[in-house]
Amino acid sequence: MSDEAVEREFMEYDVLVVGAGPSGLSTAIRIRQLAAEEGKELSVCVLEKGSEVGAHILSGAVLEPRTLNELLPNWQELGAPLDTPAKEDQFLVLTEANHIRLPTPPQMHNKGNYIISLGNFTRWLGEQAEAMGVEIYPGFAASEVLYHEDGSVKGVATGDMGITKTGERGPNYQPGMELHAKQTVFAEGCRGSLGKALMEKFDLRANSDVQTYAIGIKELWDIDPEKSEPGKIVHTSGWPLDSKTYGGSFLYHLNGNQVSIGFVVGLDYQNPHLSPYMEFQRFKHHPSVQPILEGGRRVAYGARALNEGGFQSLPKLTFPGGMLVGCEAGFLNVPKIKGTHLAMKSGMTAGEAVFAALTGDGEPAREITDYADRLKETWLWSELHKVRNIRPSFKYGFWGGLAYSAIDTYLFQGHAPWTFKHHGPDHESLKHKHQCKPIDYPKPDGVISFDRLTNVSFSSTNHEEDQPAHLTLKDDNVPVQVNLEKYDAPEQRYCPAGVYEIVRDEDGANPRLQINAQNCVHCKTCDIKDPTQNINWVVPEGGGGPNYPNM
Repeated sequence: MSDEAVEREFMEYDVLVVGAGPSGLSTAIRIRQLAAEEGKELSVCVLEKGSEVGAHILSGAVLEPRTLNELLPNWQELGAPLDTPAKEDQFLVLTEANHIRLPTPPQMHNKGNYIISLGNFTRWLGEQAEAMGVEIYPGFAASEVLYHEDGSVKGVATGDMGITKTGERGPNYQPGMELHAKQTVFAEGCRGSLGKALMEKFDLRANSDVQTYAIGIKELWDIDPEKSEPGKIVHTSGWPLDSKTYGGSFLYHLNGNQVSIGFVVGLDYQNPHLSPYMEFQRFKHHPSVQPILEGGRRVAYGARALNEGGFQSLPKLTFPGGMLVGCEAGFLNVPKIKGTHLAMKSGMTAGEAVFAALTGDGEPAREITDYADRLKETWLWSELHKVRNIRPSFKYGFWGGLAYSAIDTYLFQGHAPWTFKHHGPDHESLKHKHQCKPIDYPKPDGVISFDRLTNVSFSSTNHEEDQPAHLTLKDDNVPVQVNLEKYDAPEQRYCPAGVYEIVRDEDGANPRLQINAQNCVHCKTCDIKDPTQNINWVVPEGGGGPNYPNM
């Protein structure tokens, strides 16, 4: 890039929120609510890297409306898109040809909950925030954290637009903009690129366990009206995964003859030959699943990493000038298979702490530790503490984890006098390629199962082609010399969008990694699972990535 200095314009706000997901929007809404109630004025800005609010939002999803009832009690009058009440729960353990129905664990009972499109719900939340005076700027990716001279967070800068692949300023070049705030709330979602840097700079994980993750892959289907059962919720575990691999599926019947179907694989899996995407495609051919999809058509596709560490993996939530909320911090209840109500509650609580600090007497503290103190007094904290041992118990295998989970749930009721540690970082769990058997996945039939590139086209993913790749390598030699040599290039399989590809000359020589960044659906799996941590995911130009409809 040219060394010519560029003076960036800047805007100042009382509060800046990075990420227009449920947690970030809940933060903004709560601040503006309190300002209106007390007759005070606090300016709030929300930055969103997606082309619109909700464009990058993907989840199952079943919403527990507990936080929504607290935040916007009149949500029904306001037209919240919650129109499919949960009616029936099923929990199945699959064998290759059959299934065993088990009692639904109490955490998975969904009476009073709603099957929703989380993307549409988030769009609606954005409308409520704007109606309260929140400024929302979609299509602007926060690419850099800005700091004061004392090291405290000053705000963020958005990425420059119009930089070419060669790093030069193209004809449409526009410099990024700086946004400064008294407090910056980071709500980027799971494995946010700025949050990752903040955790390192402020050592926010010093007193917590490692974070552990999963990848969730989802399709939305229009199905035969005769097979539609709005409100029905099915979760499965078991086949096609082996007993050492954590994961399972969800199948949610929505109104309008639609089914949301997805598959989740814990990223602590050991076999480098495993492909979470192909496990999902294989799963759809199970005799308990395929008949539901037959005669229907897939209308959307997407994937996203999710936090599974739970209570013991929560980092320190505050630092001078800012704080973490939602999935940025890791608020997800794994056995409940829900995180939106927790993300929103963390955002609400952050909003209350920020408002109190910025409108109190005297100069507000740069670090609002009151946020964490308040959160520990809420139902969120006790809910996560109660289920803290269930996910890490699966390091003893599927049946060991299932047995312990039953004991923890029914005997100890979440109050066991111990806290399990996790297995360690997900990227350290892969065995070498010679230690594991390759997996022979059936070829997708194009009717029930699909190849990755065909499915990616159903995510409406797009990036400006002439821009630097946002999937960066610390060392260009590692993909071949280490990943290919030791692990058979697992990035070719754990990526659900076909971004990473080993290409060779016509004679099969000279293997090298090709990065098809245009395909990236921003799931962040590569940043998490790469065994050498050589891949670093950074934001592309604002507005790039998936444009999920109704996901």
